[in-house]
This record gives sequence, structure tokens and C-alpha cells, in this order.
Amino acid sequence: MGEHDLERDLLAVAERHRAEHEVHHVARDLARWSHEHTARLAATGRRHGLDLPGPPDDPGPGALAALREKTAGALGRRPTTGLLLLHDLRDLHLAAARNSLHWEMLAQAAQALRDEELLDLVGSCHPQTLRQMRWTNTLIKAQAAQILTSV
Repeated sequence: MGEHDLERDLLAVAERHRAEHEVHHVARDLARWSHEHTARLAATGRRHGLDLPGPPDDPGPGALAALREKTAGALGRRPTTGLLLLHDLRDLHLAAARNSLHWEMLAQAAQALRDEELLDLVGSCHPQTLRQMRWTNTLIKAQAAQILTSV
């Protein structure tokens, strides 16, 4: 499920790049949006007779969190860490773009069905997905030149 995958990826990136405070904190906030989207999609699905999985009870990054935290501390802000950050931001951006397309398709189906509940869901969740994309795009633009010219 796209939103669940994006949540998991955002939390993993937040832990992997703890030394980059903006990345760490904003990625965790954006992961909460995807968590909420997953819950809302599951609830809406149930009302339509679908058994969609909801979000996990614990949206944390899992057992590898301590290892990721130690790795992030050890790596600090080395050039290779910058390349890893760009790689992670690219992957997050593509995952958010994929989710945006899913929201667009759901909106089209909701319009065709004249389903106001689905339209409301898309209308409240899709803008947050677009903001997730804008955040990754903005960071990529801000970081790419410096990172790529320092390696």
C-alpha cells in the first residue's frame, strides 16, 4: 500500500539522517500524514465493503532504529552522507509522486461514482501528499549542487 510504504520510508530516512535536523523532524511529521491517510483509506474502504489494511499500531521504524541512529551519528555530514541523502530524497519524492497519482485516480473514480465521501477524502489527503512532494523537491534543489560538487 503506497501510503504505508511512504510512512515507513519517511521514518527510516528520518532516523538515517538524524544529523540533518530539518530532515529528521520534517520527515517524521510527514510520516504522520501518511499514517493518517492509511487509516482513513482503511475506514473508507470498510464502508464500501473492502477490507483494506490500516496502519500498523506502532508506526516507528522498527528494530533497526538504534542501529540507524548510531550510523547517522557516526556518518555525520560526510560527502557520502550527502549522496545518501540525495538518494533518499529522490526515492521519497518518487514514492510521494506515485501516491499523488493514486489520489488522482481515486478522485476520478469518485467523480464518476458521484461519491462525496471519497471526494472529501481525496480533497483532504491529496494536498498533503503534494506538500510531501514539494518538501522533497525543495530539499533536493537546495542540497544537490553543494553535495554533488563536493564529491
